[in-house]
Amino acid sequence: MIEALPSVLLVTFGAVLGAALGSFTATLVIRWPAGRSVAKGRSACDGCGASIPAYDLVPLASFALRLGKARCCGVPIDMLHPIAELAGAAIGVIAFLAAPPIEASAGAGFGWLLLALALLDIRHFWLPNRLTLPLAILALMSGLAGVGPHIVDRLIGGAIGYALFAAIRYGYRWLRGREGMGGGDAKLFGAIGLWLGWYMLPIVLLGATLAGLAFAVALTAAGKSMSRDTRLPFGPFLALSAWLVWVAVAWNQSAPHLV
Repeated sequence: MIEALPSVLLVTFGAVLGAALGSFTATLVIRWPAGRSVAKGRSACDGCGASIPAYDLVPLASFALRLGKARCCGVPIDMLHPIAELAGAAIGVIAFLAAPPIEASAGAGFGWLLLALALLDIRHFWLPNRLTLPLAILALMSGLAGVGPHIVDRLIGGAIGYALFAAIRYGYRWLRGREGMGGGDAKLFGAIGLWLGWYMLPIVLLGATLAGLAFAVALTAAGKSMSRDTRLPFGPFLALSAWLVWVAVAWNQSAPHLV
C-alpha cells in the first residue's frame, strides 16, 4: 500500500493539473479566435463580462454546483468548459497510469496540446501555428532527452507526416480547383510524426480515418445531410488517434512498472 502511494499522488496531480489546463483551454478556444485576451486581466463571464470570483473557478465543481449557469447573470455556461476540464483531467490520469513519471509528463503535455488543437478545429476549423509549433518543439525536446522514439525516427516521421498531407492538399486543389484540406492538418500530422516516429503514422492515419467515417455515419443516422462537399474538421480525429496510439505504446512499454 505504501509503495502505491507515489502512483496515487502522481495520478491525482495529473487529474488536478489536467482539469486546470482544460479550464484554460476552454477559455482559449472561446476567446482567442475572437481576438479577446486569454491571459491578461481577471476571469470574466462570457455572458455579461462580469468578473468571476475565485470560488467560481474550480474546474468541474463550480459548473456542477452552479447547475451550469453563471452566478452573475444566470446565462448558461458554455458546455465547452466542463468538456475541456473533464478531458484534460482524463488525459492527466491516463498518462500517469500508462507510463513512468518522466514519460507520463511528456505524454500528458502531448495530450493537452492535442486537446486544445482538436477543440479549436471543431469550433473554428483552425489549427494555429502557435500551438502546432510548440507541439513539434516539445516532441524534439523529448527525443533529445531520450524519452520515447529515437530522434532520427521522430525527424523522419515529422518529414513524412507533413509531406504526405501537403501532397494530398495540393493534389486535391489541382484536381478540384479548390481547397479540400487546410495547411494546419499537414503541420499537425508532421508534429504527430515527430512525437510517435514514422512507423506509427500509418496506424494514426488509419485510426483517424475510421473515426472520421464513423462520425460521418453517425451524423447521417441522426438525419444530417452529408455529401462529399460537407466540411468536417479532420484535426480532432488525428488528435484522438495519435493520443490513443501514444497511450497504447506507453502502456505496452512500461507495463512492468505497474506490477
